[in-house]
Amino acid sequence: MPPDKPKVVVIDDDDAVRDSLALVLSSAGISVRVHASATAFLADGAADPADCIVTDVRMPGMTGIDLLRELRIRGINTPVIVVTGHGDVPLAVEAMKLGALEFLEKPFDDRALLDGVARASAGISRQRDHDVRVAEITARISSLSERERQVMNALVEGRPNKVIAFELGISPRTVEVYRANVMTKMQAGSLPDLLRMVFLAIPPTSAAD
Repeated sequence: MPPDKPKVVVIDDDDAVRDSLALVLSSAGISVRVHASATAFLADGAADPADCIVTDVRMPGMTGIDLLRELRIRGINTPVIVVTGHGDVPLAVEAMKLGALEFLEKPFDDRALLDGVARASAGISRQRDHDVRVAEITARISSLSERERQVMNALVEGRPNKVIAFELGISPRTVEVYRANVMTKMQAGSLPDLLRMVFLAIPPTSAAD
């Protein structure tokens, strides 16, 4: 199955610039949505997932800086590439502080834009893979019985079977049975595998909660 096309949102109040950016991206096989203002984007398309947002920094009404602030407030972490004009470096610095992936100063080479989008898409892809992995591990943890979860937490904390048995009031042999069940349900081939999975899905400080 071929990979999905990268999805990019272009926001610019200048029709010619907006159309030019959209043409460069679409010619590279990238799916593009365009908006004439940050306000229009927030009203119409902010909830629709994208791999990257390309926005001008100076726009009437809501600027690119304002947009970055609003995205963070809304918990939208889509990578943002800010396009600036000559002399807008202080604004670009502010944008970077607000989490922009990078800024491109006009006039810029088409390759620079495409490279920036590629970096954003790669980061989104890695995050999606991570989220899928965490969801899988979380589902496996949820399948454990209460006692199996207790044994797993103790293993994660580095306790040997005899200590676990004493703390839970069961025999070491019973601990071994629960431990085997945990390893099977978690699809862990070894204790290090189990630790890696648990620490990926649950912060170490709360693994025993």
